[in-house]
Amino acid sequence: MSGALVSLRDVRKSYGSGAAAQQVLDGLSLEIEERDFAVVLGPSGCGKTTLLNLIGGLDTADRGRIVACGVELAGASRAELTAYRARSVGFIFQFYNLLPTLTAQENVEAGVRVAGVSREQARERARGLLTRVGLGGRAGSFPSELSGGEQQRVAIARALAKRPSLLLADEPTGNLDEETAAGMVELMEELNRETGVTFIAVSHNPGLARAGNRIVRLSHGLVDEEAVRGE
Repeated sequence: MSGALVSLRDVRKSYGSGAAAQQVLDGLSLEIEERDFAVVLGPSGCGKTTLLNLIGGLDTADRGRIVACGVELAGASRAELTAYRARSVGFIFQFYNLLPTLTAQENVEAGVRVAGVSREQARERARGLLTRVGLGGRAGSFPSELSGGEQQRVAIARALAKRPSLLLADEPTGNLDEETAAGMVELMEELNRETGVTFIAVSHNPGLARAGNRIVRLSHGLVDEEAVRGE
């Protein structure tokens, strides 16, 4: 096994059964190194979100091997996958997934508490990260009082608060206007460089590629093209 942080070998995943079965990933192999900012591009239906869900332990492959952060995901129990997600993985979603009844500060604290961090530590981390993403003055605001870009910044702070090894972003700029999306791409690039957390972002937006050092293009459930900057 390589020293990659994430390694997929001959991974296959389909949905449905019989004649209605849809093959989404068809023998995909891919490696992501520690500290990478990997951007996975491709049209709708090419398997991007499925790939992210498999790496995040939210779904299981039909065949193949997936190792992430030292954990063999294929064959892992539900409890093992829950522990892996809580300890090692941060998630960012297109629609933010913030809890509407909690403030920005409380949303970030909730994200870190699931990793077993004390309340005092969670509060301190939340304050620091909200300041880092430019929202130190909005910590007491509820999601409904924040713009889309601000909500996504809260979501990024929440994902980073538990200090994961791996951050997975599903269309992180998909619900933002062009200018706000550009700022979000720049912020994620800076955070990847500052924290050393490995980022894997999937998108149909090629503009996100400028943040990545590893660019992967999917087509028909396989890696169609891969480029690594600096090599």
